[in-house]
Amino acid sequence: MSTGRALWRRVPAWAVDTGLVALAVLDAWINLHDEGTPLAWSCVALGSAALLLRRRLPLTVFLLTLPMTLFMDVAVPPITALYTLAASTRNRPLLAGCALLNAAAGTLTWPLSDAFAEDRTWTLVQFVYTLATALAPVLFGQLVQARRDVARQLVEVEEAREHERALHAETVLARERAQLAREMHDVVSHQVSLIAVQAGALQVAAKDPDAREAARTIRTLSVDTLDELRHMVTLLRASGGKETLAPQPTLADLQQLIANSGIETTLTGELPVGISTTAQRTVYRTVQEALTNVRKHAPGARSEVRLWHDAHHFGVTVTNTTPTRPSVALPSACHGLIGLKERAELLHGTLTAEPTPQGGYRVELRAPARSD
Repeated sequence: MSTGRALWRRVPAWAVDTGLVALAVLDAWINLHDEGTPLAWSCVALGSAALLLRRRLPLTVFLLTLPMTLFMDVAVPPITALYTLAASTRNRPLLAGCALLNAAAGTLTWPLSDAFAEDRTWTLVQFVYTLATALAPVLFGQLVQARRDVARQLVEVEEAREHERALHAETVLARERAQLAREMHDVVSHQVSLIAVQAGALQVAAKDPDAREAARTIRTLSVDTLDELRHMVTLLRASGGKETLAPQPTLADLQQLIANSGIETTLTGELPVGISTTAQRTVYRTVQEALTNVRKHAPGARSEVRLWHDAHHFGVTVTNTTPTRPSVALPSACHGLIGLKERAELLHGTLTAEPTPQGGYRVELRAPARSD
């Protein structure tokens, strides 16, 4: 944007309109001078003052400037009014009619009997000239309007391109995350698993207590690393959205999940102290998916969430009663239980989902307790 245009846009609209009113009065004074009648000066005052309203009532302002054009040969008021009207409306027949009306008012003289007493050929020439003069601000106003439309469309196109670039960046990020997940799973996870296996073998075969303790430490660290690595792989395989980077839930959030489920649910039992965060997330997601399925497919049913553990295993069992209301068909990707089974496999456990003899449904996660 040029400096002159930037400075012009900083001028207040009221200052521009006031200046146009002053120019209109000056234009009328030059034409009338000492020949002005009270009626003519009244038309000057009406038409000039009306320019203050040209932005809000362009058609009315144009009509109010016509008496000035009829009484005297002025240029500022009709040109300003026609330009403002052309820049604010898309009704081209209206603009053509206003240009013809302005040309007729500029050609005729007051009193009207004098206009027809002159040479008709000269009157026609003057009409054509006045019409051409009136068409100039109309065309310029339409040009300004078209320029505004193009500028607005360019902004919309740029916004669309920016949105497209953002989508492309998200797609590339998701592809890179998926590729990184595959590499981590195929290479890093395999190598860490071998380290854990070799450390376990060394722990059993070593005779030196210090060597066995070192092997046990290596195996424990390898298993912990493998758990976190598997969890990171599940995150990297996600869509890449911001929600995957949010803090993941644990058992501490389980009570709030049940309270917000909208289902009459009881929570019993407990899990062993010190289970990994990966196992806590798996239990949480299992309960979350089970309650979601109850809400979707068994309206009115009651649920029981039972946490349990023994010497070798731990898990959670979610059981619901028969529904008391007919279920409503809701859209589903049918991936919930599949995802839970994958989470269970990461813990070397199993997931069971089956109907109960009483007509309800039971979802159970069963995973082995870690032993060094």
